[in-house]
Amino acid sequence: MNKSRPKHLALHKIKLPLPGYVSILHRVSGALLFLSLPFLLAMLDQSLRSIETFTNFAEYLDHALAKLLLIGLTWAFLHHFCAGLRYLVIDLHLLHGLSAARASSRWVMVVSLALTVVLGVKIW
Repeated sequence: MNKSRPKHLALHKIKLPLPGYVSILHRVSGALLFLSLPFLLAMLDQSLRSIETFTNFAEYLDHALAKLLLIGLTWAFLHHFCAGLRYLVIDLHLLHGLSAARASSRWVMVVSLALTVVLGVKIW
C-alpha cells in the first residue's frame, strides 16, 4: 500500500481534459435548467395570462439583468442539448476512440457558444 498518497484531493491542481469539462458543464447546465423551471413557468404564465401582464412582463425583460439571465439560460439549454446529442452518439457506439471524443467535445463547446452568441444578440 502506498503511504505517500494525499489524504485530501486538491481539485484545483487536477488538469481535466476537455471531455471532462464538457461532462461537468453538462451536469451544471442540467441542474441550472431544472432549478430555473419555476421561474420559466412563471414567465410563461405571465406572458399568457392577459395583455396587461404580458406588457408588464415585457417591461421586466427590458432590464439588462433579466437579459443576462435569459442569455445564461439560453447557454444552459444549448450546451445541455448539444452535449446530450454527443452522449447519445457515444451511447449508440457511433463515436470511437479518444481523438473522436476530444473532437466531439470541442464541437459541443464551439456550437453551443456560437449559438448562444447568435441568440444572445437577438435577446439583447
